[in-house]
Amino acid sequence: MPLKLLLVFMEPLKRKFLELLEKDLEFRYAVAGYLGLSEVLKRLDAIAEEQKNLRMEQVSLGKEQVKLREEQTKIWMEVKALREEQTKIWNEIVAIKEEQKNLREEQIKLREEQTKIWSEIASIREEQKSLREEQTKIWIEIAAIKEEQKNLREEQIKLREEQIKLREDFNKMLTLIDRMNARLSRVERTLEKLTIDVEDEAKSFLKHRLRELGISVELTSLILPDLELNIYGASEEICVIGEATVRAGTSTLEELIGKFEKLKREYPDRLRRKIILVIYASLPTAELIEEAKSRGVWLLKATEEFHRPEKLFIES
Repeated sequence: MPLKLLLVFMEPLKRKFLELLEKDLEFRYAVAGYLGLSEVLKRLDAIAEEQKNLRMEQVSLGKEQVKLREEQTKIWMEVKALREEQTKIWNEIVAIKEEQKNLREEQIKLREEQTKIWSEIASIREEQKSLREEQTKIWIEIAAIKEEQKNLREEQIKLREEQIKLREDFNKMLTLIDRMNARLSRVERTLEKLTIDVEDEAKSFLKHRLRELGISVELTSLILPDLELNIYGASEEICVIGEATVRAGTSTLEELIGKFEKLKREYPDRLRRKIILVIYASLPTAELIEEAKSRGVWLLKATEEFHRPEKLFIES
């Protein structure tokens, strides 16, 4: 029989033989026993069973499991090849064991990676929890801010209303101030006139009283660069220094004494040997009257003499 025809005849028989080897365990062991490979096949079956278990464990490992299945498929194909070629069986077994070792190491790495991933997931969940709590706080703060903003707007409306009212009151006040300024102007003019009248009255009345006392002195005002007296008069031996005002208190007396001391220091030529200190006041205070008595100052008005010192002159 020609070799080519023999090969064609053997092809279906070969396929059937391979199919029995793959599906029929007893047939496979019988053939293996005949060939002396039963122990190898048992080991291969044990390896296949272990690979099956590994495949079930690696279902959750994603893409690496797919790679493992592909490797296992290759192993089965190599096993078939080993059955056909006995000389390659042990080399393939070594390769399978090495691959199995690599797969186990890879599985350990994958489990470690998975543990790390779960740890990171736990950390992320914890951070997410913190973020949610922080977000809750932020929402509470936002609600408080909105409430405060609402209150501020209400307060702003009230302030605007008050501002409008204040403007109205301010306008009324300006009108009132204008009226008061007008009145004050009239009062100032009246006071100025009254002061001038009091000064003129004081000079005229004091001149008359001095004549009654046998003293003849012309009275006027004294205006210097840094000092001003509204009653001043000087003869050869006598000098009259005084202040004239409507109302007078102790400050008027102190001011008069201060001006007298300044004249002694800076303008001694304006003084004389005998000095008369006088205050002409329409309305002196009780304190001024007492102080005038203790300081030796002549205090009077046109209708009343509040105090005249026993010693009228002060020796300079």
